[in-house]
Amino acid sequence: MTTTLSNSTFRAFRNRNYTLFFTGQSVSQIGTWMQRTAIIWVIYSLTHSAAMIGLTMFAQQFPSFLLSLAGGVVADRYSRYRILLVTQIASMVQAILLAALVLSGHYEIWEILSLGAVLGVINAFDVPARQPMVHEMVRDKEDLANAISLNSAMVNLARLVGPALSGIVLQQFGAGVCFIINAVSFLAVIASLMLMHFAPFVPPAVKKKVTAELAEGLHYLKHTRGISMLIILLMCLSLLILPYDTLVPVFAKVIFTGNAATYGYITGAIGLGALVGTFFLASVKRGTDLRKFLLGSIAILGIGLILFSRATYFPLALPFAIIIGLGSITPMSTSITIIQMEAATNMRGRVMSFVAMAYFGMLPLGSLIVGNISQKIGAPFTMLCQGILAILVAALFGRLLYKKPIESEQTILQQ
Repeated sequence: MTTTLSNSTFRAFRNRNYTLFFTGQSVSQIGTWMQRTAIIWVIYSLTHSAAMIGLTMFAQQFPSFLLSLAGGVVADRYSRYRILLVTQIASMVQAILLAALVLSGHYEIWEILSLGAVLGVINAFDVPARQPMVHEMVRDKEDLANAISLNSAMVNLARLVGPALSGIVLQQFGAGVCFIINAVSFLAVIASLMLMHFAPFVPPAVKKKVTAELAEGLHYLKHTRGISMLIILLMCLSLLILPYDTLVPVFAKVIFTGNAATYGYITGAIGLGALVGTFFLASVKRGTDLRKFLLGSIAILGIGLILFSRATYFPLALPFAIIIGLGSITPMSTSITIIQMEAATNMRGRVMSFVAMAYFGMLPLGSLIVGNISQKIGAPFTMLCQGILAILVAALFGRLLYKKPIESEQTILQQ
């Protein structure tokens, strides 16, 4: 039985490049989640405002929205391997600057927001290159879905370890040390990239104007209903549901009267649930209807948000946080798996840029909206409404995703 599990759940590790990538990214992602947790806690500790947390997330993510389409074009034109090397080095420099700023003891909120915006610019080029590059790391394309799922599992493992570790470090040493750890963690992913072996990059024979390539990508999505509906679903989730994490510091400090460690434990519990969900996704058999898996995870997210919003006793809230995690990242992981498997090879970079635009465009706006609403009606009632909305979204898209398309994707691809 162990052999069967190894052959199914972890079969993508048969590919050397992917194993190196997974190892390096695992270390780096832990540092990334430590930094993310520390920034949110520092801002909330200074301002005691959920609206300011929303503004912080807006500053980090909105630049990615503005530049993600350009990032998709760059990912389809140039070597994704070299793009990743540049973005990882740039991210390390950003973490070093953030650490130096906080450790100096003389900083303003706008300075932290500005460095967050710099990271948003970097991510606009990193995400469209990193996601499709998994295709280049996996020799046997039957391992592709498993590799994408394990990629998500790696992020969720970091989401479990990073915030919990960050909470402890914040209490003992302060935010500056969290940022230093993140900067050092990038050495792992940079080293893993340098150890990989790829075939020489062959640039596209014909380079069109950027506007023409973007128009081509929009035309492709317009006539590929299965993918475009998933992107619209991600937009709805990112705007209305996923910004629930804006409210978590309020629960940690106000509802549960805790500290940075409390916040880290809640976020870690959410990461544990997400990790379980992603490993389950990695283990599903070929032929499984992933769209049903996607809709079910959104409904689970809604239930978790409703239960967590009603909790006033911290130990009781942790199991509900695990349920939230089980349903929160899984929709994104499942959608990316479906999209990457179904998108045309020459369109993957641009398609992923539209996915990034949907996520990075709606999430910061949602964070602003949720933060400001919670200031008026309270964090518990705001999260309760998000849970109800999640269940309604799952029901609505349950009908839309299975509506018969007017024109098949195969017909469009042959045009």
